[in-house]
Amino acid sequence: MEVFLKEYEVYKNVDLINLNTYRLHSKCKYLVYPRKIKELIHLLKYLKENKEDYIILGNGSNVILKRDIYNVVIKLDKLNIILINNNIVEVECGVNLVKLLNIITERNLGGLEFLVNIPGQVGASTRNNAGAFNKSIGDYVKEVKVIGKNNQIITLNKEELNFNYRYSYLKENKDLIIISTTFELENKSKDDIKKEMLEYKKIRLKNQPYDLPSAGSVFKNPLNNSAGKLIENLGLRGHNIGGAMISKKHANFIVNKGNATSTDIIDLINFIKEKVKERYNIELELEQEIIN
Repeated sequence: MEVFLKEYEVYKNVDLINLNTYRLHSKCKYLVYPRKIKELIHLLKYLKENKEDYIILGNGSNVILKRDIYNVVIKLDKLNIILINNNIVEVECGVNLVKLLNIITERNLGGLEFLVNIPGQVGASTRNNAGAFNKSIGDYVKEVKVIGKNNQIITLNKEELNFNYRYSYLKENKDLIIISTTFELENKSKDDIKKEMLEYKKIRLKNQPYDLPSAGSVFKNPLNNSAGKLIENLGLRGHNIGGAMISKKHANFIVNKGNATSTDIIDLINFIKEKVKERYNIELELEQEIIN
């Protein structure tokens, strides 16, 4: 495999601590950065044909890295082209949301202001239908291009993507790899967009923990309820297992106090689920993804 990977930007024996927002120690044998879509397709074809184990890692938010060592980790950061045609914006999967918001704001294109301060990339955010403040990224998606099972590029329209609360068709079909998302945005003044983002940002900073590493909301909100409120009402803020702690600021966040392991986090998740089920007979559903 090393001979094949010479064609790529590749790093060996990498600690992924700075590539996941929980800041968990986890290593990989090969960290690969495809620079073009063709490179990604070629890489995926090789890995599948040779039965090489791999994962694709976006910005490392909303995930729990479970393994001590992964084989191949593919990072899509270099796939970061943005094409704008009036209010239609096609964005490659590796573009982070901060960059996207900055660029579309300067073009007086709005709608995605609610994504401010979410540390994700467009590909993973589309797959998970990321959102906040009762809005979701899928509300503004026109179509998505993916690499299919046979390494061909397929275009899926909004109806085929079946967006729902923190869900899309792509989330259940992980063999489809997003390479770009096309948004249909709103024409708005730059000042109005910036004002709205500032308001959203203030709410986030007030209510969410930014002083310690986390990976965003741990659980989906049950229908007509709030996961954070359920956990808070059980008096579980500040409860910890090992280095993982339920945030004292927002009970639907788990933070890394400095030495948390994936086992600590998963054990704390299971503890919360058990307590909520015991008290309220509600099964909390995990929003974060455990990467086996």
